[in-house]
Amino acid sequence: MTAQSYIFHLADEAATLALAALFAPHLRHGAVVYLQGDLGAGKTTFSRGLLQAMGHHGNVKSPTYTLVEPYTIAEQQVFHFDLYRLRDPEELEFMGIRDYFSKGNLCLIEWPERGYGLLADADLDLQLQIDQNQRQLCVTANQPDAVLWLNAIKLAWEQAQ
Repeated sequence: MTAQSYIFHLADEAATLALAALFAPHLRHGAVVYLQGDLGAGKTTFSRGLLQAMGHHGNVKSPTYTLVEPYTIAEQQVFHFDLYRLRDPEELEFMGIRDYFSKGNLCLIEWPERGYGLLADADLDLQLQIDQNQRQLCVTANQPDAVLWLNAIKLAWEQAQ
């Protein structure tokens, strides 16, 4: 199976939140999602939009200092990681990182390159970039179910535009 990619153009924060909401129904049974991009590219904004679309009603903050913020949404465990301040990937072993990747859990991982070698493979790899006055999100689906999700999301996005 070859990975499949698609680039979404996002005019503003509202567009980022709207696109994130389209991912929600496809991730209700768990997945590993890598969120990559420079500081301020929209990784946490995307995570917030996704979590709120899944039914979370509180604040969504970047877990920069705690490394992980857990959420329970409709009996699903969601873990939002921010590995920006991680000094050594081995620190993840001490926090029991492998336990978070249980079947059915959704793991959103910002700065996954800092945990290289200890993270589960990504079902979806999201690369956010600032392109002049807008952002673009390149989504790569790395396994068959994720390709189906990406195709459904592309269709819904194109119909909404």
